[in-house]
Amino acid sequence: MLVLGLMSGTSADGIDVALARLSGAPPRLRAQLLKHTAVRFPAAVRAEILRVAEQRAITAGELSQLNFRLGKIFAEAAKAACKKFRVKISAVGLIGSHGQTTFHQGKAVEFLGAKVASTLQIGEGAVIAAETGVTTVSDFRPADMAMGGQGAPLVPYVDYLLYKDARKGRVALNLGGIASGAAVSEVLAFDTGPANMLIDALVAHFTEGRKKFDEGARMALAGTTIPWLLDELMLDGYLRVAPPKSTGREYYGAAYLKKVLALGKRYGARPNDLIRCVTIFTALSVVDALHRFVSPRHKIDEVIVSGGGAKNPLLMEQLRLSLGKVEVIPSSRFGVPEEAKEAFAFAVLGYESFHGRAGNVFSATGARGSAVLGKICYVGARS
Repeated sequence: MLVLGLMSGTSADGIDVALARLSGAPPRLRAQLLKHTAVRFPAAVRAEILRVAEQRAITAGELSQLNFRLGKIFAEAAKAACKKFRVKISAVGLIGSHGQTTFHQGKAVEFLGAKVASTLQIGEGAVIAAETGVTTVSDFRPADMAMGGQGAPLVPYVDYLLYKDARKGRVALNLGGIASGAAVSEVLAFDTGPANMLIDALVAHFTEGRKKFDEGARMALAGTTIPWLLDELMLDGYLRVAPPKSTGREYYGAAYLKKVLALGKRYGARPNDLIRCVTIFTALSVVDALHRFVSPRHKIDEVIVSGGGAKNPLLMEQLRLSLGKVEVIPSSRFGVPEEAKEAFAFAVLGYESFHGRAGNVFSATGARGSAVLGKICYVGARS
């Protein structure tokens, strides 16, 4: 089966699209990435996504409209990708769409007299199916949360299929908006802390929106490290929370950015100094998580890195320096480019759900057991 995977992460830059060929079933599931591309969100749409994700006021009507608008945009991205790949959309058997996260509360908190955990990904699957004519699996996270899990991270299921090795202890690290890792000798996975989210937010702040990210780490490389500021950043309470755990813009969003800017002011940091310190903090938060939660249980031989952060030379160099003898490897060495990994993962997860097979790793999410993920939107009536 040809399967399209669609993914938009916490950075909300746009939609990553991956075309995969899948066959068989675990433990003999065969998954091959054929092509991948990215489609940017219109500026007004991205601004609205970020506004909602920062938990600013929105009416039920506006959220409903945004859900359907994004469904149309995801469908258009799927069709545009197929045109670019020179593959007829009618040849695609399935779409797996993660959607766009607007809220994620992985750990239950008090709400209306009960402890509640919840998540919300929008980009209506029924619209994607209707617009493309392709059966669509979407809304993957709630099934794991209904089983008591945090609904994240979900990609470790695919990491295990891609990277498992009988002799080597491997960590799969995704440096997207939020950094998440999976050590797969026994699958342990969690969000380690911020990845590009804080760096991107600082860049946008200091350039007044002219730049969205620190390309080639140019701004960070022009700055100076301020050790005392870095020490304060490393006091972040989330880093000490034991897995299973997950986080997102609800924690590392606008309020956290204000704290970082205040820290920068206190220590007299110039814009490039603060961007450099946060970039190094991002790397050190990953290293801290590996030393604190993974190394005591597993030998680590390799760290396989995907996501946009893999393109940041300062971030990658800091990881290599801090991890010593552990080899830091880009995921592209395994046939999946860093920027395509998560879209590819949701193609695989969609395929598994379509066949009624569980896609969560409950040792990673904290769920009570396995769950078939997502909701399936078929095209037309089934006889």
